[in-house]
Amino acid sequence: MENMNKKHKPSSIIYKVFIYVALIALAISIIVPVAWVFMASVKTNSEFIGAGTNPWALPKEFHYQNFITAFRDAQMGEFFLNSVIVTAVALILLLIIALPASYAISRFDFKGRKFLNAMFMAGLFININYIVVPIFLMLSGANKALHVEFFLDNRFILSLIYASSALPFTIYLLSGYFKTLPKGFEEAAYIDGCGHFKTMTKIMIPMAKPSILTVIMFQFLAFWNEYIIAYTLMDDHGTLAMGLKNLMAVERTATNYGIMYAGLVIVMIPVLVLYICVQKQLTQGMTLGGLKG
Repeated sequence: MENMNKKHKPSSIIYKVFIYVALIALAISIIVPVAWVFMASVKTNSEFIGAGTNPWALPKEFHYQNFITAFRDAQMGEFFLNSVIVTAVALILLLIIALPASYAISRFDFKGRKFLNAMFMAGLFININYIVVPIFLMLSGANKALHVEFFLDNRFILSLIYASSALPFTIYLLSGYFKTLPKGFEEAAYIDGCGHFKTMTKIMIPMAKPSILTVIMFQFLAFWNEYIIAYTLMDDHGTLAMGLKNLMAVERTATNYGIMYAGLVIVMIPVLVLYICVQKQLTQGMTLGGLKG
């Protein structure tokens, strides 16, 4: 028995070393480009252009004017506000619709449940970018039919489209988590006089917090960085992805690289802040969920 442990021990050590090396290499491949963009965002234009310039050199001084120029001249502040509104509304709509739907599909047996679940699962195979033109024609036709200018260049409509496109994956994820929760919690709630709605909001949804945080993280990234649908449907109320595309096109032509990287930092900061805020709670929730399981 001791000989068998000795045989397996070297291979186990090699495997652990390989895992650590792979994780460190992956972390470096992510951290270095992000750090370089932050560093480049405060450089002057002369530090990018000219003979003998080193792109990896530290900035000679912190040129914060790049951010001021990006917000003022490229109107990144307005694009930023539009993205905040669209992303927040889309997440709220998504959770309001997906939480009751996924709870009902996973915990109740009713007529049409299998068909409804199959339709949601089929939605996983539909890429929203492939049907953006039919969506545009449908909204444009609605404007013409009703003689209004409501359905295009509307932040709420864009949020609604984002939320509806994310429903299949969200319901798939949440319903899978709801299925793992013991029925004893619901039975105890019913004995205490709670109805279905109160049981869902007071008992089941708080227990599903790890999966809800996962949904918020994934869908925030998707909504925040989305470009094709926003570019097709929006005009005066463009999102930050549209503003960044315009900024990069203009500043690359004018060789103002510091301003261009400042725009990239403006896009990345909310994502990093959200990840820092959610990551600890997400890790704790998954650990507690594993212990309960």
